[in-house]
Amino acid sequence: MTTELPPVLACGAWLKNAACLLADGRAHWSPVHGDLGDPEACRALDASVRRLAAQSPRPIAAVAHDLHPDFFSTRLAQALAAEWGVPAVAVQHHHAHIGVVMADHDVVEPVIGLALDGVGLGTDGTAWGGELLWVSPTDWRRLGGLWPLRLPGGDVAAREPWRMAAAAMQALGQGDGIEARFAPVVGAAAARGVQRMLAAQLNCPVTSSAGRWFDAAAGALGLSVRQAHEAEAAVALQTLAAQHWAQRPVEPCDSLVEPTALQCLDLRPLLVRLLDTPPAGVAEAAAWFHVSLARSLADWAAAAAREAGCRTVCLGGGCFFNAVLTSHLVSRLVSQGLRVLTPRSTNCGDAGLALGQAWVAAHQLAAPRPASSLESSRCA
Repeated sequence: MTTELPPVLACGAWLKNAACLLADGRAHWSPVHGDLGDPEACRALDASVRRLAAQSPRPIAAVAHDLHPDFFSTRLAQALAAEWGVPAVAVQHHHAHIGVVMADHDVVEPVIGLALDGVGLGTDGTAWGGELLWVSPTDWRRLGGLWPLRLPGGDVAAREPWRMAAAAMQALGQGDGIEARFAPVVGAAAARGVQRMLAAQLNCPVTSSAGRWFDAAAGALGLSVRQAHEAEAAVALQTLAAQHWAQRPVEPCDSLVEPTALQCLDLRPLLVRLLDTPPAGVAEAAAWFHVSLARSLADWAAAAAREAGCRTVCLGGGCFFNAVLTSHLVSRLVSQGLRVLTPRSTNCGDAGLALGQAWVAAHQLAAPRPASSLESSRCA
């Protein structure tokens, strides 16, 4: 990383929080504090950022934070910036994920970024998580997102994958079948309530999250009803896919990419097969979902790279802990002549996000100009 950037302290996000000081070309990390719903984690973050600031060889030039206004890390960054008389710089969550990769590899040219994770606040106020971006050191724009699913019940949908499978059914025009499908699993009252909620679009915010598509796939295959731990459903889906692939590879579906419509990658056709899978075919379907998703994501990013004249694709976000998805995605991109970068010394999930926040903010300070933060039209 270049040593010419001003020192920037970044406070990270909400989950798996860690702070980072970017100074003189090096990243200096706090311990991982954990999720900021825990008051002790908040106190630890406060102490950590002050220690990092004291270690800086030069005065801190800015404090970077997530775009979400209600995170403790955001409020702390703003308070410290005011205390120290420096700017507080908001960095969109998925922009920061790609910034991590660019910082890790000292990238100075524009790239296409594919940021896949559970959730991050978008510039339009909705929950993002499956984002195709164009990013340079001093600017960025959103090129597109995954087809948005609704979150029946809001945040509870992230803990109950059957709700995401129900949302996929609604998106496929099969909403009338939600109660019949899920009543034996969750009870008639709960299934009927979600069916009505989705039909009325009541308490059903939208999200482009890749993590929620994995939940929908796991719920459609009956692998997970309620999650005791974060990403439990996605891990179960990945494990089954890897086991099946090791015994018998599967052919992916044709690419879902429409070359003239990069603003939205419609994954609904993948869920059609999963919802119709008999119990004996669940492992094969899990593998097919992974390789089909990887093909479509790779072709989506490659088409954007051709259109933008970029030769590098950066992959960031917690979904890239999934080795099955990542390996097939990278292979497909490389076969199309692209250079593919993933974080090499930094966590690809939220525990590494602060580096991207600091890197983005430092470049904006070094060459100040308004970030475009442009957003293409969303899917219907």
